Amino acid sequence: MGTEKRRRSAKPPDHNATIDLGLGGLFKGLGEFLDLVSEMADKGEEAVTRTGEFRVKGLGEKGRGVYGFSVRTGIGGIPRVERFGNIRASEDGAEIADVREPLVDVFDEGEEVVLVAELPGVTDGEIQIDIKDDVLSLATTGERKYAKETVLPGLVKAATLERTYRNGILELRLKKV
Repeated sequence: MGTEKRRRSAKPPDHNATIDLGLGGLFKGLGEFLDLVSEMADKGEEAVTRTGEFRVKGLGEKGRGVYGFSVRTGIGGIPRVERFGNIRASEDGAEIADVREPLVDVFDEGEEVVLVAELPGVTDGEIQIDIKDDVLSLATTGERKYAKETVLPGLVKAATLERTYRNGILELRLKKV
């Protein structure tokens, strides 16, 4: 009778139990990403941006991590993901870099290419642009540093560069070859 009582009081086996192989975060993140893309499609949104920030105590401004990503749907609803921030992967795990990667969007507008970059906290004079073939390099000098190389949708004429910088937003227009 004692064993029968134990059997009745014992919990039935949980058939939904999971084993954590260290990939749970990856699958959870992938699931959340797919939910985000699905939500974009349902609402008819073309772009979504998510950002975050954290601080490491005792490191001051050098211990400030900024990260984020932008998801844009293009032709056929195919999502394009672009990351930004100053968090980099290294052999020792994530590290906070001195140089941030800005959020950059590139638009192919027929006769010209338009690039829009978010560079808050810098002046127009601190922005450096270099174009070689179909690669545009963007960097800043000064206290807040940004750097990014972007592959353009085709060759452009560097001499046709028109730039506008207002309220932390840089817009570049280049004629195609």
